[in-house]
Amino acid sequence: MNATTLISDTSFAERVQTLRQQLQHHGHRYYVLDEPEIPDAEYDRLFTELQALELAHPELTSPDSPTLRVGGLPLAQFTSVRHAVPMLSIRTETDTLATGAENFDARVRRELGLTPTDTPVEYVAELKFDGLAMNLRYENGVLVRAATRGDGEVGEDVTQNIRTIRQIPLRLNAAAAIDIPAILEVRGEVYMRRDEFEALNERQCEKIARGAKGEKTFVNPRNAAAGGVRQLDPAIAAQRRLSFFAYGLGEVTPATQGGPAFKTHYDLLMTLKAWGFPVAEQTKVVRGAAELVAFHQHMGETRDQLPYDIDGVVYKVNSLALQRQLGFVTREPRWAVAHKYPAQEQLTTVLSIDVQVGRTGKLTPVAKLAPVFVGGVTVTNATLHNEDEARRKDVRIGDTVIVRRAGDVIPEVVSVVLEKRQGQAEQFTMPRQCPVCGSAAVREEGEADYRCTGGLFCGAQRKEAILHYAHRRAVEVDGLGDRLVELLVDANIIRTLPDLYRLGLTSLAGLDRMADKSANNLLEAIEKSKQTTLPRFLFGLGIRHVGEATAKALARYFGQLDAIMNASEAELLAVDDVGPVVAQSIRTFFDQAHNREVVEQLRACGVTWEEGEPAERAPQPLSGKTFVITGTLPTLGRDEAKDKVEAAGGKVAGSVSKKTDYVVAGTEAGSKLTKALELGVKVIDENQLMELLNGGA
Repeated sequence: MNATTLISDTSFAERVQTLRQQLQHHGHRYYVLDEPEIPDAEYDRLFTELQALELAHPELTSPDSPTLRVGGLPLAQFTSVRHAVPMLSIRTETDTLATGAENFDARVRRELGLTPTDTPVEYVAELKFDGLAMNLRYENGVLVRAATRGDGEVGEDVTQNIRTIRQIPLRLNAAAAIDIPAILEVRGEVYMRRDEFEALNERQCEKIARGAKGEKTFVNPRNAAAGGVRQLDPAIAAQRRLSFFAYGLGEVTPATQGGPAFKTHYDLLMTLKAWGFPVAEQTKVVRGAAELVAFHQHMGETRDQLPYDIDGVVYKVNSLALQRQLGFVTREPRWAVAHKYPAQEQLTTVLSIDVQVGRTGKLTPVAKLAPVFVGGVTVTNATLHNEDEARRKDVRIGDTVIVRRAGDVIPEVVSVVLEKRQGQAEQFTMPRQCPVCGSAAVREEGEADYRCTGGLFCGAQRKEAILHYAHRRAVEVDGLGDRLVELLVDANIIRTLPDLYRLGLTSLAGLDRMADKSANNLLEAIEKSKQTTLPRFLFGLGIRHVGEATAKALARYFGQLDAIMNASEAELLAVDDVGPVVAQSIRTFFDQAHNREVVEQLRACGVTWEEGEPAERAPQPLSGKTFVITGTLPTLGRDEAKDKVEAAGGKVAGSVSKKTDYVVAGTEAGSKLTKALELGVKVIDENQLMELLNGGA
């Protein structure tokens, strides 16, 4: 289809203008408001049509065209831009929670000549984004230039790169209540979301793994954002997927020449929002020092839930008349202050590298550090994640490293300061035996982590193994939850699974809040759990990669536990739902003598199930088919439907993909149904599922 066939009675110019308006509207709904009105495919269709028209008619190109967001021609260098209104810095408070806010409020009240009995000053409390300050210049509502802060007086022209940020309007919304001034400079912050930062580093790691030269991973989102803004090739900047928040103004056509006459800073922000700019939703009007303190505390407690980094909050006097009255001191406004949180990155030294074993058997290298105050706490340990990550960062004992901590997130080593390295310390190598129990530590193909194979024996995995065994879909011990397992293991009453069946009233009596009735109920539940089924028992053993469906398939195929324990990898591969990774995992588990010993002890304690001959190998109606169940079915519970599908040879997955054969949808089906429709996966109801179970097509 060419551009001409897309035009009916309207002219090319009119159609181009219509497409730009539509794309601007829908882009704002998607990227700023997060409220899309049309599917992505429809947006792409409009975008492709506009591209075709602009290519066929170059005379219709315009600086506000959405097609410019994909990147222009590479630049030889950046040109300098002198700011019409300097981009000044604001004073920073790093004092304690109450002191920083109270000091600022006291200074403002003193400068304004207010007494303790006067009305509290009204402020706007905002977030202090950890990004790159930017000045956007609009002339007659169209973006004509974007410049970095630079030294405050002179910055760099980065217009081509800023056009790639979809949250920044190329043309302002003329439908806003306040007319757009002829000249408008908007100040704000370019930043990178955490999820985009992680995706970027994943892409960089893939490039490095493929042997690409000159590639690197990035230390933090701010550095990645700054690097994206200063790329000479806009196409690379577009790949960074940067974002923007507006928070102020630079040069503006004065009110006497038709410009806006704002009375408060908050009104200014709401007008920017109406013109099409994103403004942080956490921004609020507060009164007096107490409310400043409350805002700082609330954002400090919730900052790690934000999708982007902040390093503090900003307080500004709301009244613009009072801002003018307060003025500036040494080029800093008296009417604003940044109240920062404790630094989240610091330098320290690696004293040693140890290996910790997690509740699921994962081995994690941990750097033992010289104590350092980071993110409000003293840090002495930092994760290195896995062997590959430790080697990629080349962390060695004695190194000076950058450590990062964000709120409750486990501290991590970000990078090594290589120029401070002394000597030739050896690279870290993961041990091949579990440091807790001595079992083999293995790394499966395609996995980043090493894992201990002593699941039923390893002390580090004891609590997780017991909880999993007692789960309602496994052997099921009613009433044995996290808190009780914690008490039993910490009191050294239970060391391995068989100890569960050796409990008595005497051993339970000393536990906190364990009354006689509760103890008896638990003992009855433990006794009841002795009568189980082979699939439940297999699942309860916690063999890696062996879920409920695989356990059922193994039980159907072999019929008896001993046959499964002694099966070769080749024999295991004959079972539906068992591939090479699963077969190897099963074989590795039963090759550990202590795992076999635990199984035999459980049998000796009276745990039993009905065994039989291997099932007929006749094909099952749902063999090889993958189902996803969503919503509420008329008569079947979700677990019951799952059991029926698996009993008929099918597999039930938790998410919809192109490999899904059927989505069984009931009432109130949500995102899974939407995803199925998008991917063209067949959607059926309960009646149609029953037909398939009965051998229907």
